[in-house]
Amino acid sequence: MIIGVGIDVVPVERFAASLLRTPALRDRLFTAAEQVTPSGAARSSESLAARFAAKEALAKALGAPGDLRWHDTEVTVGDHGRPHLEVRGSVAGRAAQLGVTTWHVSLSHDGGIASAVVVAEGLAARGDAG
Repeated sequence: MIIGVGIDVVPVERFAASLLRTPALRDRLFTAAEQVTPSGAARSSESLAARFAAKEALAKALGAPGDLRWHDTEVTVGDHGRPHLEVRGSVAGRAAQLGVTTWHVSLSHDGGIASAVVVAEGLAARGDAG
């Protein structure tokens, strides 16, 4: 059953300007692994903006609680470049409360906009089933 769906869009130019203006923001928002490609090259602004959109979309899928930590969600790359979400800490705790067992994520960037959709799937937690 679908427990939550989130979507987010990020203007890439504005996001890149924020990263330049506040260099510490990159480390605050992204894990070290998220900041580089599998080959070790620095990720592009488009790619980072899409990952930021995924973290925002995930929060929306969980009902947007205010206590989620940025590093408790990590966008990883699986087979054939397919994105995946790894969750821990505050995000894993909220997901467990809601009964989330599986994540689906799609990232895109084109025309100066990065976007992400996240679907949280699982079994409804006790008291949440209708």
